[in-house]
Amino acid sequence: MPKTSMLLALAATSLVVLLQAAPAHAQASRTWVSGVGDDANPCSRTAPCKTFAGAISKTALNGEINCLDPGGFGAVTITKSITIDCHEVFASILNSGTNGVNIPFDSFNAADVRKTVRLRNINFNGVDTGANGIRITGGAVIAAGTVLVEDCLIDGNFAGSARGISDERTGGGELYVSNTTVRNTGTFGIAISPAVAGQRIDAAFDNIRVQNTNNIGIFVGNNGRVMINRSVITGNVQIGLGVSGLQAASQVNISNSVVSNNGLGIGNLGGTVTLRLSNNDVSFNNTAFSGAIQSHNDNRVQGNVSIGVAPTPIGATSNPSGLQ
Repeated sequence: MPKTSMLLALAATSLVVLLQAAPAHAQASRTWVSGVGDDANPCSRTAPCKTFAGAISKTALNGEINCLDPGGFGAVTITKSITIDCHEVFASILNSGTNGVNIPFDSFNAADVRKTVRLRNINFNGVDTGANGIRITGGAVIAAGTVLVEDCLIDGNFAGSARGISDERTGGGELYVSNTTVRNTGTFGIAISPAVAGQRIDAAFDNIRVQNTNNIGIFVGNNGRVMINRSVITGNVQIGLGVSGLQAASQVNISNSVVSNNGLGIGNLGGTVTLRLSNNDVSFNNTAFSGAIQSHNDNRVQGNVSIGVAPTPIGATSNPSGLQ
């Protein structure tokens, strides 16, 4: 065989070996979606995908999906630590008849140490037939992790038992929601509501607005421990803030917030509940309070049709504010 032909044959053989060793579907730490993208693309900046579901399989663990331009990027199920961040771009999920984002922690890989999902600047529109804007489940098999929701709008999940954000984990975890509006939901705006007592869910809600639900604006039950700050809970048909500890003790502190124009403003719905108020405006509700509630002396309660059950002051006479 001529020398040139032999060299070409060796080169071809080496190329075949390299191609066989290369991964079939390389994942990038950052991927992109666009309103004019295609899920057959590699989801790079110059060849973006069309949907979040198309991009997530091409995004590495702990990676990030970004939006190049305005668009509707579809519902998605998240099964690994990831960030979807569309800040400065109008990004939407149209979730008519389904959940906008599913986060089933039991489908995460046990080796996924962080188990953290971040959602930022996404508009969810359920078109009044959506199931849940964001549904978080799991914990029975794999210990659940952390979900962060920032700068989002969740609207129109009004069908049946639909919720804006539904945290149903039994294995515990953390939920942090900030600068977010949840409105027009069938049952709960935001619910921490595992089916069984399970492990504790720690949550903090800062600068959120929960409006016009058909049932309860914010519901906390079964081992939830929640801090609510700088928020507005208004226009909810039955209850603004409701807390239940029927299977496991729940604790909620609410401060610097407005609870107005609800059927019942703030309610202890039974079981083992610690519910504390500080520096809030509770006004224009049909009934302001129900059940055992503790209150610092800096709340303003006015304009309600009925006070209901007056809260118990925190602190002794020598320390009426209860502050330390």
